[in-house]
Amino acid sequence: MQIYLFIAGSLAILVGLVHSILGEVLIFSRLRIDGIVPTSAAPPLQQRHVRILWASWHIVSIFGWAFGAILLRMAFDGSDQNLFVFVKDSIIVSMFVSALIVLVATKGRHPGWAGLLAVAVLTWLG
Repeated sequence: MQIYLFIAGSLAILVGLVHSILGEVLIFSRLRIDGIVPTSAAPPLQQRHVRILWASWHIVSIFGWAFGAILLRMAFDGSDQNLFVFVKDSIIVSMFVSALIVLVATKGRHPGWAGLLAVAVLTWLG
């Protein structure tokens, strides 16, 4: 087993879970009247904007879980080297660029950049 990839995969899943939970608690609970999808407008956003923001928010978490699952699989079986290198490099680049975007956009105030960077570095080490 490749321990760095195992930790990176586990961390990606954890970051995705925390992302969805905190988004619901800190942001979307205030915009929800009833049901799962928030329906209250939040000026300057209209209701349709809030709905797609909610969907996009959770899609990010789902993508994190997918990356995590891929990394966990790679941690236990990296037998196809060409595919292994391609997938690993794709994850490294996407996580690193995502970390930079969150870091710059929030001036380092949103902790997501640290989790994304940790996944990138651990994947690079693995």
